[in-house]
Amino acid sequence: MFYWTKDKSNLDKLQKRYCRLMKNAYNLAIKNKEKSDLLHKEASKLLIEIKKLQHQS
Repeated sequence: MFYWTKDKSNLDKLQKRYCRLMKNAYNLAIKNKEKSDLLHKEASKLLIEIKKLQHQS
C-alpha cells in the first residue's frame, strides 16, 4: 500500500548517488573543471562499488 516507506537496497542507493554525481559533474564542467573532475572521480569510485555488488548477487 505505502511504497514510500519501503527500504531501498544498498545497490539502489549507490546507483542513485552515482547518477546524481555524474549529473552534477556534467553541469559543473562548463563553469569549474576542477570541481567537475573531483565529482567524476568520486562517481567512478562508486561505479566500482556498484559493479562489485552486482557481481556478488
